[in-house]
Amino acid sequence: QAQLVESGGGLAQAGGSLRLSCAASRIIFSIHAMGWYRQAPGKQRELVATITSGRSTNYADSVKGRFTISRDNAKNTVYLQMNSLKPEDTAVYYCNANRIVAGTAYDYWGQGTQVTVSS
Repeated sequence: QAQLVESGGGLAQAGGSLRLSCAASRIIFSIHAMGWYRQAPGKQRELVATITSGRSTNYADSVKGRFTISRDNAKNTVYLQMNSLKPEDTAVYYCNANRIVAGTAYDYWGQGTQVTVSS
């Protein structure tokens, strides 16, 4: 059984928009920071955006101003609204839940969803 369920990936044109969704269990969602990461062909997985339970956010410089991460506590869901998409945004996007316990990171990962942006 998947801990994180992603949806919303697909194909978009440059300048277009997509919204990714990631649904987590109530327990996971409530005690973990949530985030989105992506991995493009030939590159390492990189942070896109994160959001804490207190709704503190941070973004990669490459997406700041274009992407918005948010969370709906009632639905135990985190979203990534992606606007002004660029071909460089093409990657597999992964939902992440993270918490630190005694200095050790514990992570849950989604299956990943493909986002393809065409010129």
